[in-house]
Amino acid sequence: MNRRDILRRTAAAGLLATPAAGLLAGCATGGGGGDRDAETYKGTKSEQNPLGVKEDAPLEVVIFNGGFGEEYAKAHEAMYKEKYPKAEINHSSTQEINKTLQPRFVDGTPPDVVNNSGAGQIDFNGLVSQNAIADLGELLNAPSLDIPGKTVKETLLPGAVEVGSYDGKFLVLNYTYTAYGIWHSAKLFGDRGWQYAKTWDEHIALCRQIKAAGIAPWTYAGKHPRYMSWPLIATAVKLGGPSVAMAIDNLEPNAWKSDAMKTAADAWHQIVKDKFILDGSPGLDHVQSQTAWCQGKAAFISCGSWLESEQKKVTPEGFNMIIQPTPSLGSGDKLPYEAIRGTAGEPFMVPAKAKNLAGGLEYFRTMLSLKGAQDFTRKVSSLTIVAGSTDGVELPFGLSTVVKALDASGSNGFNWVYNNYYRKLERELVDAACGEFFSGRIGPAEFLDQCQRGADSIAQDSSIKKYKRTA
Repeated sequence: MNRRDILRRTAAAGLLATPAAGLLAGCATGGGGGDRDAETYKGTKSEQNPLGVKEDAPLEVVIFNGGFGEEYAKAHEAMYKEKYPKAEINHSSTQEINKTLQPRFVDGTPPDVVNNSGAGQIDFNGLVSQNAIADLGELLNAPSLDIPGKTVKETLLPGAVEVGSYDGKFLVLNYTYTAYGIWHSAKLFGDRGWQYAKTWDEHIALCRQIKAAGIAPWTYAGKHPRYMSWPLIATAVKLGGPSVAMAIDNLEPNAWKSDAMKTAADAWHQIVKDKFILDGSPGLDHVQSQTAWCQGKAAFISCGSWLESEQKKVTPEGFNMIIQPTPSLGSGDKLPYEAIRGTAGEPFMVPAKAKNLAGGLEYFRTMLSLKGAQDFTRKVSSLTIVAGSTDGVELPFGLSTVVKALDASGSNGFNWVYNNYYRKLERELVDAACGEFFSGRIGPAEFLDQCQRGADSIAQDSSIKKYKRTA
């Protein structure tokens, strides 16, 4: 599998786009920190030390402890320490990056490396507007740690730099490559003689079969119902083409009420009307719903390709999870059944006020080494943006299906970025509308009305910086 070709095609199709989000409320960077310690933590640049790392300078790394856990980061830190044995590494993890680190950004004493991810991440727009993130350009131009004759930039898959760039500056390292789709168990389907459906009518017929067998066709994270917006919007994009997503990203009037979105919402409403959703799903969080799915209580779940890693501890032996694209609505779809959503993600940054800024860049160079990327994939069952990093790596069953799905999707891959541009729109407004819709409290028309009202409220808010997506 040549992932370089996969990413080249998807990037060419406009799959990757620069992330952005709302303003960082109440966060202003103070003095001190990096300014005070710039000389203390400065080493001598050389061929072996192109970034000028001070060999005994301490390094602080803060990791988001989510689906990927933190063991991969400890392994990267161990690799860093192999090269700089005198460096003391302070590792910590949290699920609340914003609450934990915002005070430190305010007083100018942030860590050296931050995995700014999860529901409690710090909004990037505020960080960028306040010049709180270090420019990673020097990292890109540095030689690869273990790929001779290439700079770091030359080892990255196409689109990896663009997705983390703001106004021409590379500020955010999005380390993973994620696909989003519908998941099922190969064992369950094999035991029951079921075939994954490629069209919506076939999907509904299969759901009836599954329900008749005493299994719920679907479950979802009722406490984070936006997970179900992903297959719904994907269904609309495949029907109407990428322009459907672009209109939503650009906050165009009535973008959420396009014919494609109406048709998709009507289709997905059927799984609600026909009671194809596991009882109690509206009260489950993402882990609980995914665990119920792993236990065979439901056949389908919507998630990104971190699912296999996140459920590793509770997935039964031989479960063999498979990712699939959303079914096609019909022969009139503008994108083929195989088209699947994907994007670079899992953002990392080096704060501009980091004490050991050079060490932070060097830590990224370690992550982006072939050894570092391969170790990450082995540990967490996720692809990285380092070209060729899956070569010779035995992939877990689920991740191998992700690679196959991306290859089949090819240049038809798609994405939307409104959730990055306007975090509140997805995490609060669309999330709330999905909660009402998939619990059966509102129908398709009111669901789209709520989403559109949310988008309009963002468009009319002059305090929120607007972004224009063109490809």
